[in-house]
Amino acid sequence: MFSKKFFNLLLFLSVIMFLNSLCVMILDYSLILEFNLITLNSSNIVFVILLDWMSLLFMSFVFFISSMVIYYSEEYMSDDLYIDRFIMLVIMFILSMIFLILSPNMISILLGWDGLGLVSYCLVIYYQNVKSYNAGMLTALSNRIGDVALLMSIAWMLNFGSWNFIFYLEIMKNDYVMMLISYLIVLAALTKSAQIPFSSWLPAAMAAPTPVSSLVHSSTLVTAGVYLLIRFNYTFSSHLMYLLLFISSMTMFMAGLGANFEYDLKKIIALSTLSQLGFMMSILALGSYELAFFHLLIHALFKALLFMCAGNIIHNMNNCQDIRFMGGLIKHMPLTCTFFNICNFSLCGLPFLSGFYSKDFIVEVMSMSYLNLYIYMIFYISVGLTVSYSFRLSYYSLTGSFNFLSLNSLNEYSYKMLKSMSGLIIFVIISGSMMMWVMFPSPMFICLPMMMKLLALIMILMGIWIGYGLSKFKIMFKLKSKNNLNMSSFLALMWNMPILFTTGLNFYPIYLGKVYNNIMDQGWFEYYGSQNLIKFIQKILFIQLLSLNHLKIFFLMFIIWLSFLIFNMM
Repeated sequence: MFSKKFFNLLLFLSVIMFLNSLCVMILDYSLILEFNLITLNSSNIVFVILLDWMSLLFMSFVFFISSMVIYYSEEYMSDDLYIDRFIMLVIMFILSMIFLILSPNMISILLGWDGLGLVSYCLVIYYQNVKSYNAGMLTALSNRIGDVALLMSIAWMLNFGSWNFIFYLEIMKNDYVMMLISYLIVLAALTKSAQIPFSSWLPAAMAAPTPVSSLVHSSTLVTAGVYLLIRFNYTFSSHLMYLLLFISSMTMFMAGLGANFEYDLKKIIALSTLSQLGFMMSILALGSYELAFFHLLIHALFKALLFMCAGNIIHNMNNCQDIRFMGGLIKHMPLTCTFFNICNFSLCGLPFLSGFYSKDFIVEVMSMSYLNLYIYMIFYISVGLTVSYSFRLSYYSLTGSFNFLSLNSLNEYSYKMLKSMSGLIIFVIISGSMMMWVMFPSPMFICLPMMMKLLALIMILMGIWIGYGLSKFKIMFKLKSKNNLNMSSFLALMWNMPILFTTGLNFYPIYLGKVYNNIMDQGWFEYYGSQNLIKFIQKILFIQLLSLNHLKIFFLMFIIWLSFLIFNMM
């Protein structure tokens, strides 16, 4: 009942925000609201809200997905004794994201930014075990780097005398001193959106409950970095954009490779999220921020549903997440598998699902850009890798025999879970064409040679062929054999990034701390501190005795000085 109220409220707010965004878009205006919170003499503390078509549209999607996730959680988390606490954490998570979306002020953005980091830590460690604690600590510490970068940018913004960055974007672009803010903002966005070298926390965050993963990986935590870059898109120099393009393209390529060698269902979907985040960052680095925002909205819908379907499968398989046990699920869970594969096809960009309208558009815009051969290769190979791991998931869920315990019963009697998934599947199918008409009413002129036009289709067919090959036991057995184990482990572990950027970065500071502790704290500080402190106190007491001006001491000193003078005169 507790979650039902929030479901109705969020769904109502989603409809209201969507209608308002359409009105603002048609009338072509933005609304800035200022609330005077405190007045101290001449100082005013003002809370600012920016209502434009982008913030309202993004809020409507966040509210809609959150309402479905909360309704889904009511049945998925029904055995949990503290489900009300879980729902309240999810609501706090949504409120933090709304702070981030609505604010044109750096301080209130920091409130939402830190709120996302704190509540995500609480949600990742919700299942209290060692794995969750480690994942939560990795998530929190990785995001701390971005928080520090945001704090430094807030301090540097004092050069303008205001934290309302929305009014100074054009000045920041032309001022070389203030370009430091754009570099710090990019660093903060890279940590929150898990780009290289901060990618290791995203798969680790899969320790959270599946409804949390559905919300985090679709429209809230990981998209916060992309949304922040969209807001600051006018301030980035060309050199910074090229650097961002290189990092995001490498992240996209790395995540696509890793997903093809992974067997954990939730981690495969997490790596696909990482790949799509790199995709958004890449097109953002090319200057098409509206196109990046378009793909962000479309991706939020089918990724949320993809995690919901995965949660239903895991729920029925007694929390087993290995895809090798998933054979022939279509016979036992037809609706869930249908939704699951529609989302997979949308992720691949199958005409005319929602993902097609954004992914094909992005690939064509990228093909028209003036880029080098390396970027073209990475883009098209990553498109093929996306199709490859998506086909792997579809192959394991649709074909073969059921490989799990014979006494395990599968069913789709979870009414609320199916109802929430049914609400999302409608928009996964129609939202692409609908949002295309809303956001791009006039078609963009794209002129490509026939070979460039067919190259995406060729890479998709190659991805299907590679995915089919990687689904075969014989080929995967060879890849996991002793001769190829190092290569497959290197690719599956995201180029050893969790080891390099957790153990590698933590070992040396901790080791240096131990060395300095032995030398300084337990060495010189101990020697000059507690051991020699008593001697120093005794010397001070003797000096204090001399300063008391005793008559005997005075006469003694007088005789000594007199003797010294007589001796010198002789």
